[in-house]
Amino acid sequence: MKGKCKVCRKEFTGRSNKIFCSINCKNIYHARLRSATNKAVVSINKKLHRNRSILLEIMGKNKTQRTVNRKLLEDKKFTFKYHTHFHINNQGKMYHYVYDFSWMEFSNDKILINKQTQ
Repeated sequence: MKGKCKVCRKEFTGRSNKIFCSINCKNIYHARLRSATNKAVVSINKKLHRNRSILLEIMGKNKTQRTVNRKLLEDKKFTFKYHTHFHINNQGKMYHYVYDFSWMEFSNDKILINKQTQ
């Protein structure tokens, strides 16, 4: 079966599902994929770690729950759209998580911050 390499576009013969002419082209292809993925992941992880650092700074080491004004988080450049996951409790309130911290927004610009304990 004939085909064209996905990387160098050179023609080759081989199995019908073969897409690379050599192991070198295969490695180049996957290295490019990893590089593109890493750029996106690094950027998002920086924002997640920054959000977590802000929550830790506000909470301190010993507190597990605190209510603050939304403006406090905004002033510290907290990025609300970046979080690791969310949970909706049985009252329909949504908790956004950044690793071991969570926050819930109230309608009056107050935010409840929780730190998960092990």
